[in-house]
Order: sequence, then C-alpha cells, then structure tokens
Amino acid sequence: MSMVQTPLPAMEAESSVSTAGSRARRGFPLAKARPWLLLAPGLVILAVLMLWPLVQVVLYSLQDYGLREINTGESNWIGLGNYIEALTDSTLWSVVLPNTVGFAAVAVFVTVTVGTLVALLLARLGIVWRTIVSSCIMVAWAMPAVTGTYVWTFIFDADRGIFNSVLQDLGLIDGSVNWFTNQWSFYAIVLLNVVHHGFPFVAITVLAGLLGVSKEMLEAAALDGAGAWRRFWKIIFPTLKPVFSVVIILSTIWDFKVFAQVYLMPGGAGSNRTVLNLGVWSYVESFGQNRYGFGAALAVLLTLVLIVITIVYIRSLMKEDEL
Repeated sequence: MSMVQTPLPAMEAESSVSTAGSRARRGFPLAKARPWLLLAPGLVILAVLMLWPLVQVVLYSLQDYGLREINTGESNWIGLGNYIEALTDSTLWSVVLPNTVGFAAVAVFVTVTVGTLVALLLARLGIVWRTIVSSCIMVAWAMPAVTGTYVWTFIFDADRGIFNSVLQDLGLIDGSVNWFTNQWSFYAIVLLNVVHHGFPFVAITVLAGLLGVSKEMLEAAALDGAGAWRRFWKIIFPTLKPVFSVVIILSTIWDFKVFAQVYLMPGGAGSNRTVLNLGVWSYVESFGQNRYGFGAALAVLLTLVLIVITIVYIRSLMKEDEL
C-alpha cells in the first residue's frame, strides 16, 4: 500500500514563507552591522586619539587663543580671522609655501630616483650580498630623524665640521663657512638628510616589484638589442607603475610635513625666517610667539593639504584593486 504525501494547506505554506522571510530580514541587518562591530574598538581609539584632538585644533584656530585665554579659560572667538591673516601674510606666499612645496618636489624626485637605482643594483646581486646590503641600508631608515639631523649638523658644522675641514685641506675655501645661514645651502643639507633617511624604503619596495618582473621579457629585449635604459622604460617601469605611484604619493606626504629635519638645524627654529616651512612656522607661532590660535590655523591648512594628498593615494590604491 503506497503512502501519498498530502500537500500542505495554503495557509501553512504562506506562514512558513513569511517566517523564513522575517528570519532573513532579521539576519540581514546583523550581517551588515558585523563588520562595523568588529571595527568599533579601533574606531573608538582613533576617535579619542586623533579625531578629538583634531576637533580641538579646529576650535582653537577659530579663536584668538593665547596665554591669557589659557589662564582665564575664556574663549575669544574671531571666526576665520586667523585663516584670513595666514592667507594674506606675505610670509606664506614668499617664503613658507615655496619652501614647503619646492622642497617636497625636489626631495620626492631625488629620493625615488636614488631608491630606484639602489633597487636595480640589489636586483643584480646574489642572495647573500643582497641580504647584506639590504640590511645595511635599512639601518639608515631605522635611524630616528632627530639622530640623523644631529649627525648631518655635525658634518656641516662651521667650526668642527668634516665638510669644512675637507674643503680647507683641498684649498677650496680659506676659512670656515656657515652653511646654515643661506637658504639654498640650508635646504641642500636638509635634502641630504631626508634622502638618506627615505631612500631605503623606496629601494626595498621597488626591489620587491623588480623580483616579480618577467626575466624572459628582459632577456628577449636584450637579445633584440634593447639597452638597459630602454628595457627600464619599456618593460620595468610599466610593470611597476602601481608601485611607483604608491611610493611617490607616500614620499610626498612625508616630505610635505618635514619638521625635525628643519627645526633642529641651526637657524631652523625661527631665528632664520627664510628657511621656514609650513610645519615649523605653525610650531614657532604657537609655542614661540604664544599665538596658539594662529598656529592652529596653520596646522589645519597643512592638514588639509595632506588630506588632499591622502585622497589621491587612496584613489590610486582603489584603481590598483580594480585592475
């Protein structure tokens, strides 16, 4: 005798479908909220350590905030007065902005160039020597910026500096020369400091990309008569273009906000106004002149510039993911 299954009544089928739908609707918001719940601890820490201080700086930039306001606890709101003063100050356009933008452009170009050349050298070495040389250059990257700045200051010191001693022994100069008083020589020393500290990161990053370049393509190009220069621009550079874009943008962010390498040099703390950049000018106005509101406005302007650069960096990463 065969058993025939009786179909469910229409009402029971509809109720089961509605129950499953309600469960799915309850689970869907939870699935969407789960990533945010996992990120919540980190976001809270970032909000406390970064967002709230940034909000405070913006609030200070809208006030005439100095020692009197610190002592009394009162607020002296002036709106966009600090920003108007900063944007109409001739120091910003004639000294600070050219120093900041010009130095960042030159430093990024030299750092990426030197790092790429070192990476090409490392790629031609054997595994043992590549490891030894890579470890040696990473020491420069691991060195704190303060330590490196003092080393370069000692090298170019007017009285006891090695550079002056060598030039005097060669008969190129008659007496001691203070290289920190001139704007161009000052930033040349800062450039050496920044490039020495930054090229290892570029070298190791580009080396990682070089090791993934097809050797068969390079050998075929060499057999066809392409020289090293042509092989680099026709094969290596197009292949490593995403790597170079990330390296250039990161170097730009770092070199735009150079502070210790300028501030710790003789005259860089504000006594030589011709070498001020945006970060040092903000610090000098805040803690040297006790104009915390005006210094905060300069810091906000620098932050806005860095945010724009960061947006470009993030968009470049998103384009790489799409590829």
